[in-house]
Amino acid sequence: MHRIKFYISVLFIGCCTLKGFAQKETDDNKFSGNRNNPQRQEWLRDKGFGMFIHFNVDAQLGITISHSLVGASDDYLRRYYNELPKTFDPYKFNAYEIAKLAKLAGMRYIVFTVKHHSGFCFWDTKSTDFNIMHTPYGKDLLKQYVEGVRKAGLAVGIYYSPEDFKFLYDHKILIKRGDIKFKESELKAYKALVKQQTTELFTNYGKIDVLFIDGEPKEPCKEVAWTLQPNVVITRGAINTPEQTLPGVALDQFWESCITMGTQWNYKPTNDNIKTGGKLIELLIEARAKGGNFLLNVGPHPDGYIPYEEEVNLREMAAWNFINAEAIQNVRPWIIVRENNIWFTASKDKKTVYAIVTKQPNWALGERKEIILKSVRSTASTKISVLGQNSQVIEYRNKEDASCRFEQKADGLHLSVVRAQRIYDNNKWPDPITIKLEGIEPALDPPIIVTGDVVIQNDEVMLKGSLIKKGRVPEVSVGFEYRLYGGFAENLYSTEWNSTAYIKKNNEGDYVIPLKGLQKNKQYEFRAVVMHPDITIQGDVKTFVIK
Repeated sequence: MHRIKFYISVLFIGCCTLKGFAQKETDDNKFSGNRNNPQRQEWLRDKGFGMFIHFNVDAQLGITISHSLVGASDDYLRRYYNELPKTFDPYKFNAYEIAKLAKLAGMRYIVFTVKHHSGFCFWDTKSTDFNIMHTPYGKDLLKQYVEGVRKAGLAVGIYYSPEDFKFLYDHKILIKRGDIKFKESELKAYKALVKQQTTELFTNYGKIDVLFIDGEPKEPCKEVAWTLQPNVVITRGAINTPEQTLPGVALDQFWESCITMGTQWNYKPTNDNIKTGGKLIELLIEARAKGGNFLLNVGPHPDGYIPYEEEVNLREMAAWNFINAEAIQNVRPWIIVRENNIWFTASKDKKTVYAIVTKQPNWALGERKEIILKSVRSTASTKISVLGQNSQVIEYRNKEDASCRFEQKADGLHLSVVRAQRIYDNNKWPDPITIKLEGIEPALDPPIIVTGDVVIQNDEVMLKGSLIKKGRVPEVSVGFEYRLYGGFAENLYSTEWNSTAYIKKNNEGDYVIPLKGLQKNKQYEFRAVVMHPDITIQGDVKTFVIK
C-alpha cells in the first residue's frame, strides 16, 4: 500500500471527540495548526506504542465516560455532580505498577485523562471543587501518575478536555454536543477556565511530553501549553488522530490512532467484547506498518487498578514485545504495507526490513516454512534471521536443522525459516513471527491506487477509483472490496471483505464499477484494489449509505 498525504478533514465520533464549539477560534491565531517541534514529533513517532488511560468518577457505574450527561435529567445531573465524588476512592491506583506493565508490553509513553468532558479534575486545581481533592481519595492523583511514569522511564502524556460539561451545568446551559450559544461573558469565562487549568498542568508537574486535546476550545489550551513548554508534542489538536480505526493506507505524515481493548473507554464490567491479545498485537503491527503510533486504551477499575481482562492482554503483548520490539520501535513503512498476511516495517534507511508473519496460529515448534516475498530483493550483503531465536538449535532436537536460508529467484526472494524457540510449554505460539531481512533492496515499483467517490442512482451504486501508477508492468486488474460497516466501536472486529468484478487496465486513470443488491439504510465501507502481477494493494477505506 502506498503512502499518501492526508488532506481530508475526517470526522471522528466517540468518547474522545466533540465537534461544534459555537465560537470558532480564528485561523490567524499563531498557535493554530501543527506547531510541534519536528524533532520532538519524530521522537514520539519512534516510540510507536503508548498506553491511553481513561478514568473518571463515573467508572464507579461502569458506564460511558462523561457522555451520559448529554440528555440527562436534572436529577441525574445533580446526583452525578454531587454524589459520585463522595464515593470515588481509587486507593489501589499505583502509577508505577501500571507503568511497569505498560513498559513490558512495549509501550514507551502513557497518556492519562487528567480531565474528561465531565469536568472532573484529577489534580489539585484551584479552578473547581469538582476534583480529586474533594473525594475520599483526597490526594493529587496526577502527581502520583507523573512520578510513577517517570520512575518507570516512560514518557509522560496527558489527555485534557477543554470541553467542560460542569461549566455548562454551573452556568445553567443545556449540556449537548455542538451548537451551543454562549453569551460573551460566558465565552470569556470558558476560555479563562481552559487557560487557568492548562497553566496549572504545565507549571506544577514538571516536563509534560505529550498532550492530547479533546474538544473545543483547543486554541487557548495549545497557546498556553506551547508557550510554557515548547517541546511538548500535541497529538489531537495538531496531527491526525483516528479513534477506533486505523487508516487504510500508509500516510506520509505522522499520525496516532487510539483504540480500546473492548468497546468502551471507561471501565466496563459487563456487556463488553474484549479483543484478544493476538488481535491487539496485529493492530499494533498494522499501525506501525502504516507509519503511525498505536495508543491502546485501558479503563481502570474504580478502585484504581487495571482490570484482570486487560492485564492478561498486556501480558500477552509483553511476551510478544520482548521478542519483537525491534520491529516496532524506531521504524518506518516499507515500500508497501504488506504482502497478504505478511506485514512490513523498515529501518529509517530502508536497508533492514522486518517481515512480520501473521495468521499462522498453528506454526508448530520445529516446523520449517517456505515463504516467497515479492517486494524485496537480496544483495551481496543480505542476511536473514528470526527475531528472538539463534536459529541454531531446537530444544530436545539437537540434530534437527534450525537454520534460516534464502535464495533469490526470478519469482521473488525465497525464505526458509524454522520456528525454533519454545515460548509456551505446550509448544504452541499463536502470535506473529518476525523475519529480519538485512542488506536488502526494493524489488519492484509498487502501483498506487486511490479510492474515489460513490454515485448512487436508485438501487445501483457506482464505485469510483483511480489508478495513479501501474508500477512498470504492461497491465493490472482493478476493482473494489466492500462490506457492511460494523459500527464505531465494533468495526475492528469485522474481517471479511466482498469483492466486485475486476477489470483490466493497461494505463493509469479513473475507473468505475457498478454494485447492486445492497441493503437500504445500511452503511457500507469500500476500498479500491489493484492486482499487480506480483502483489495486491488496497486503497484507503470510505463509506456510503443507500437511502
